[in-house]
Parts: sequence; structure tokens; C-alpha cells
Amino acid sequence: MNKKALALYILLFGTFLAHAQGPVRDRIKTLKVAFITEHVGLTSKEAQEFWPIYNDHEEIMEDIRRKERAELRNNIANAQELSTNESEQLLDNLIALQFNKQKAEQEFLSKLRTVIPAKKVLLLVKAEEDFKRQMIQQFRKRRGRD
Repeated sequence: MNKKALALYILLFGTFLAHAQGPVRDRIKTLKVAFITEHVGLTSKEAQEFWPIYNDHEEIMEDIRRKERAELRNNIANAQELSTNESEQLLDNLIALQFNKQKAEQEFLSKLRTVIPAKKVLLLVKAEEDFKRQMIQQFRKRRGRD
């Protein structure tokens, strides 16, 4: 990573930490976009084709996560009281959501490889993991100070 990009990333991340009381999700998304852009090294042509696919995928995954949270929140807390049939249905729903998540990931990666080289797809996978790791580390540091 060059020094200019690193400075930009640190500035963006510092801004995020300094203004955590605002719409945090939007700031995290902005940081993630900057992080991915820097680490994947998309050309402007690649970026034009990449970001619509990426954003669609993020919406699909958020929808799946929302459904997953709803299933768990509404039912798993009372798992002890669920009937056998209710337990079977909940487990079937969770398995279906996991299947949908896996299918969405496979379709996403397949679409990406048609618009960017395989190496950049792999760099994206790594960048997303690195970003998550950094966000978790920052969260833990902030919680330790509060």
C-alpha cells in the first residue's frame, strides 16, 4: 500500500472513530469501499462493472442476515419450549438460509470473475477479511477505553 493511500485510510478511519455518534453503518461502508478499492487495485473500467455487482451482493447478503436474525431472535431464545415440529421447522429454515447464503456467495464470485481477473477476486476476499479483522480490533480497543 502506498503512503498516500495509507494516510487516506487512516484519516478516514480516524474520522469514523471521532464521529461514532452519527450514522455508523454509512461510515463503515465508506471505509470498506475505500479499503477494498485500495487493496484490490481496480482500474476505472473494472470498478464500473465491479461495484454494481458488489452492491447487489451486499443487499442480498444483508437480506439473508436480516432473515437469519429474525428467525433466531424470535425462536431460538425459546428453543426449550418449542415443540418437535416447531424445532424441525426452525432448523429447516436456518438450513435454507445457510444454503441461500452459500449460493449467493458462489453466484457473486462467478459474476465477479467475468468482470475482473481471478487474482483480483482473491484480493477482494482477502481485503474483506482484513477489513473485518481491523474493524473488530478497533471496536475492541474502543471498548477497552470506554
